[in-house]
Amino acid sequence: MNKMLEGKLGFGTAPLGNMFRNIPEEEALATVDAAWNNGIRYFDTAPFYGAGLAEIRLGEALSKYNRDDYVLSTKVGRLILDELEDPSARDLGEKGGLFEYGRKNKMINDYSADATLRSIEQSLNRLKTDRIDIVYVHDIAQDFYGDEWLSQFEIARTGAFRVLTQLREEGVIKAWGLGVNKVEPIEIALELGETKPDISLLAGRYTLLDHDRALQRLMPTAAKENVNIVVGGPYSSGILAGGTHFEYQKASPDIISKVEKIKGIANRHNISVKAAALQFSLANPAVAAVIPGASRPERIIEDQAALNEVIPAEFWMEMREQKLVVENAPLPTDDKKEI
Repeated sequence: MNKMLEGKLGFGTAPLGNMFRNIPEEEALATVDAAWNNGIRYFDTAPFYGAGLAEIRLGEALSKYNRDDYVLSTKVGRLILDELEDPSARDLGEKGGLFEYGRKNKMINDYSADATLRSIEQSLNRLKTDRIDIVYVHDIAQDFYGDEWLSQFEIARTGAFRVLTQLREEGVIKAWGLGVNKVEPIEIALELGETKPDISLLAGRYTLLDHDRALQRLMPTAAKENVNIVVGGPYSSGILAGGTHFEYQKASPDIISKVEKIKGIANRHNISVKAAALQFSLANPAVAAVIPGASRPERIIEDQAALNEVIPAEFWMEMREQKLVVENAPLPTDDKKEI
């Protein structure tokens, strides 16, 4: 799997679904082109992003490239209907209002076997492709379903998980896993015997601002089971890249204060917070790739620069001293003896 995602830096397409703002079509397509021109060959999307809009835009942008030259992942768990609805009326858990500028098509949550196959078929049409490399089961976690998340997980276990395992065994897809914002669903999935994932996308839980639980509980198990982790949201919804959002909402005073401390250390060592955030997420050996989202072409260039920026070991030493990273977290420095 690492070889399939060996580019390390991927492209998360949630912003293409008009996340937070109404993004013009030409800007969305130009952003995908910028990713391609900067060497990115892993693209992740989902029906949820703008009720199919991100998949449609990504499919259009990638249609001019050789399908064998890139890795494509999407997600199952939601069906997009022809019926229209008011986006503001959707129950999106902690992500309420996130895609108010997306398409108005009604979305249905369904992790059953039949819905999984229908979802893949819909995605293939929107993406204008004949195959998907990686399929993630989307959002079966507390942030969407509250106390009911385990019952949704059980539907997925007997439905989506089994279908995707069969498709993997038949060679229709190369890998499957979970695409979630919480650690616990992946932990449970790794304990399953009959339908075990071989990759999972964890968004927002292995970042500079939140990594303790994933570090202690998930990453060691994933490494032991040879299950790769893709880190989504390394900038914590934007707050680590100069934005104002954390966890898809306006950042709290406590989070802003923590980010200011990180900025202070970064400024003393003449580096960017964005570089520290991106490289930290990639430093864990269980992580196969990191996929920040971008809605403008220039953001792609910034991401590549952040990936290549040289960060002195002294920066990480100070981050540990200030308890801004957990003591045993792997760090992106060549000489770990200095830490």
